[in-house]
Amino acid sequence: MDDSKINRPPRHTTPRKHRVVKYFLLTLLKIVARVDLQGLENLPDGPFVAVINHLSSFDTLTGIAVGPIRQATTFAAIEHRSDPIGGWILDQLGVIWVRRGEADRDAIKLALDELKSGTVMAMAIEGTRSRTGGLQAGKTGSAFLASRTHVPMIPGAIWGTEKIISNLKHLRRSEVHVRLGQPVHLPEARANTEQLEEYTDQVMLKIAAMLPSQYRGVYAERVKDALGGPPLRGQGQG
Repeated sequence: MDDSKINRPPRHTTPRKHRVVKYFLLTLLKIVARVDLQGLENLPDGPFVAVINHLSSFDTLTGIAVGPIRQATTFAAIEHRSDPIGGWILDQLGVIWVRRGEADRDAIKLALDELKSGTVMAMAIEGTRSRTGGLQAGKTGSAFLASRTHVPMIPGAIWGTEKIISNLKHLRRSEVHVRLGQPVHLPEARANTEQLEEYTDQVMLKIAAMLPSQYRGVYAERVKDALGGPPLRGQGQG
């Protein structure tokens, strides 16, 4: 594989390709699940970084199927590029291929360039799929991208996708729920590591607050306290 040809810019969807894939996936999704989507009105017109928990490979498919047609991209593990169908579709959609466990500076630069050009970036903020269903500690990569490009972060929560395969075995449709929160605007000054961790923590608490209690994982106790007190900081702030 010639690494120089993997991520040829631009790395984002085009409306035509997005529309074709969207309606194909929406048709497929309706066969296997009923989707309850709330919060689309929270998406701004310009670029943003959407961050969501990760339970299943159906998370990405659901997002493409029910989300608006926009110039958008996301990161995808390079091992999926060899998948004969899924890899081809992701490549056509212009994902940014990355290697797990490596600081891929070229991929990060591509993501920054895409955001600056108006592209929406979608990310699994935990960095990997949850094996337990509960939230894992968030990674700071999404906050880094948002702070460097001065775009808002959109916290998102999804659940029910992890049951699709098991329900299909019993010929049952799954109930999938998607929630999109209000934009979180980060301070415009360049953030250091400690500040990125703080921003990530706040966004993770917002995601946890949108999830049922059994999905809140390592944030369960803290979000319980936060929900009983004053509003979480940063919600919808400019």
